[in-house]
Amino acid sequence: MHLPVDKILKNGMHLELDYMHSEEQETVRTLLNLVILEGNTYPQKQALTQSEFTAYWMSQVACVVRLKQAFASSPANKILGAFFLKPNFPGRCSHICNAGFIVQREMRGLGLGRLMGEAMLEIALELGYKAVMFNLVFKTNIASLRLWESFGFEVIGQIPSAVEFNDGSFVDAVIMYRNLEQ
Repeated sequence: MHLPVDKILKNGMHLELDYMHSEEQETVRTLLNLVILEGNTYPQKQALTQSEFTAYWMSQVACVVRLKQAFASSPANKILGAFFLKPNFPGRCSHICNAGFIVQREMRGLGLGRLMGEAMLEIALELGYKAVMFNLVFKTNIASLRLWESFGFEVIGQIPSAVEFNDGSFVDAVIMYRNLEQ
């Protein structure tokens, strides 16, 4: 996939999907930490330090969706979403990749997840991955479940009471898988 890719959403918003630049790392870490603290989609309980973020997010491919319109004057206003792509397992199983996605709260439901998902699948194929596996999709994350199912992902397992929410309640998580050689 040749990046950057320009995209205009149905609402007229002009976006660019590209590899993350080093000066954008702190903005993406801040966004990830906001998503973590929401407590609805990521397993971490606490905000990640810079070194934890680097180890978790930056090990192979990291991409962002930027707003290209002129009023997005600061980097924090420009980054609307981001994703990483990396091997899910080491060595003999490193042909199966994993990815993680975040979108600014006010930008959810506008198609950024689909844009990033399409790009991730294309990049994964180009890098030679044979499959994509999501280890923990919370059963309450209906938008993600529907999105990944629309891309042909299948639920291959369920983990009972995998997620403890801030209120002490528990919810199941599913493992989703898509063969890229189909």
